[in-house]
Amino acid sequence: MWKQKTELTEVDSPELEEAVRDENEARLDPATELPAPAAEEELASGQVEAGVAEEATEQTELSQLKAERDQLLDRLARLQAEFENARKRAERERADFREFVTGQVIEQFLPVLDHFELALKSSGSAHQLRSGVNLIVKQMEEILDKMQVKAVPAVGEAFDPHIHEAMGTAERDDVPDQHVAEEVRRGYKIRDRLLRPALVRVAHNPKQVNE
Repeated sequence: MWKQKTELTEVDSPELEEAVRDENEARLDPATELPAPAAEEELASGQVEAGVAEEATEQTELSQLKAERDQLLDRLARLQAEFENARKRAERERADFREFVTGQVIEQFLPVLDHFELALKSSGSAHQLRSGVNLIVKQMEEILDKMQVKAVPAVGEAFDPHIHEAMGTAERDDVPDQHVAEEVRRGYKIRDRLLRPALVRVAHNPKQVNE
């Protein structure tokens, strides 16, 4: 029996040697150097590190965007403050200019007011009072002329709805039809701008109408 076992071993020994050789070669192969679980663990570790690096990059970009946003908001707030200050300054300057111009106009009319007060205190005749009022009117016209304020042409002029306001009609044969016959209230212009229209009565000439 021992002999039979020995013979079986001798018969199988080449196969065993080949199996051992294959096993040793497999151990020395770099592809099989690491067991499968170790390779998966290394791959997972690399993915985690890549994810951490990507998250860190996103956080950096987010921080930069927040910083830029804060800078823009701060700049916008400064611009709004500057605009508001400029608007208030412009309003103050306009108000000061209006007061300055108004003061100049009033200053020119103060002597006229003084003359009116003197006329009211006067004990002269009606003729003298009338003469004094005429002088005051001329004084006012001179002031208006300096300010380039002119009276609107009225009596004898063709009726113009742009500068005349019709109060009614007057039958007249000595004035052309549809011309101003009477001036009820004088109108004024400053340069080419109408301050107020002249209030007038328009002539109705029967002779011209019949013709």
